[in-house]
Amino acid sequence: MLGTLSLCEAGISFMPTAAKPRQVLAMFATHADRVLPVATLVKELWGDTPPPSFQTTLQTYIAHIRSHLRAALLQSDEHRHRSPKDVLVTHPGGYLLNTGGGSVDVREFERHTFAGYRAMDSGDHVVASRKLRSALALWRGPALADINAGPLLRLEIQRLEEARLCAVERRIEADLHLGRHREVLSELTVLVRQHPENESLCGHFMIALYRSGRCGNALEAFQRLRGTLIRDLGIEPSAALRELHLAMLGGASGLDLAGLRTMRPGPHRMTRAAS
Repeated sequence: MLGTLSLCEAGISFMPTAAKPRQVLAMFATHADRVLPVATLVKELWGDTPPPSFQTTLQTYIAHIRSHLRAALLQSDEHRHRSPKDVLVTHPGGYLLNTGGGSVDVREFERHTFAGYRAMDSGDHVVASRKLRSALALWRGPALADINAGPLLRLEIQRLEEARLCAVERRIEADLHLGRHREVLSELTVLVRQHPENESLCGHFMIALYRSGRCGNALEAFQRLRGTLIRDLGIEPSAALRELHLAMLGGASGLDLAGLRTMRPGPHRMTRAAS
C-alpha cells in the first residue's frame, strides 16, 4: 500500500486490472485480518447514494477478485489446496482478507516507526535514525497511488501520508542530533517548499543552515515561514521557533554543537499577528 497497490499469494500477484475491483481490494488491504462490513464498502464505492443494484454489483466485484486469487493459487504447488474463499473470507455482514500471517508493508512501517520513536524518547539517536530510515525505505511512492479512491480510502491515504511525514521529521531530528546537518540540508530544502507551513521542518532547516555557516539563509527561512503563517492563517510562528530565531540573531554558539537538543515546536499557541 505504500506506493502502488500490490497483493500477492505465494509470491504471485492477484491484482485485477479493473478500477472498481482494485478499489474494493484496496479496502480489504487497509482492513487486513479484520472483518470489513458491507456497509463500509458501499460507503467507499458509492457514498450515500448507492444504486439499487449495489448488492449484485458488489458480489460481482468479489467474484472478480476471487477469480484472480484462484489463478494465483493454482500456480503455487504449496498453496494449491487453498480456496479463494480461504483468503477472502465471507463473514456475516462483511468480508475478511486473511493474510495468513503474511507481510503487510503498512504494519512493517508502523513497527519500525514505533521502534524509532521509542529510541528517540530514550535518547538513542543512532537507533532512532536507523529504524526510521528502515521504515521510510518501505515507501515506493504516494500511498495507494494507482487506486481511484473514494471518501474512506482518501482518509486512509491522508493518514498514511501524515504518518510518513512525521517519520521524516523525526528521522531528520535524530540526524541533527548526530551532527548530520550537511547531509540533511538538500532534503530539507525540498521539504520546506513542499510544506511551507510546517514549523518543525522549518526549525530543522534553520538549524541545518545555521550549523553549515549560513546564518543569513536560516533567518530568511524563518521570515518566509512567518510571512506564510501571517498571510494564510493570521498567526505568528510558535514560541519555540521564535526563540530559535532570537538565538540565531544573537549568534548563539550552542546551536553549532551536534549534541544540541533540536528545538521541535510543540502545540502551536495561537499568537495573532499584529494588524
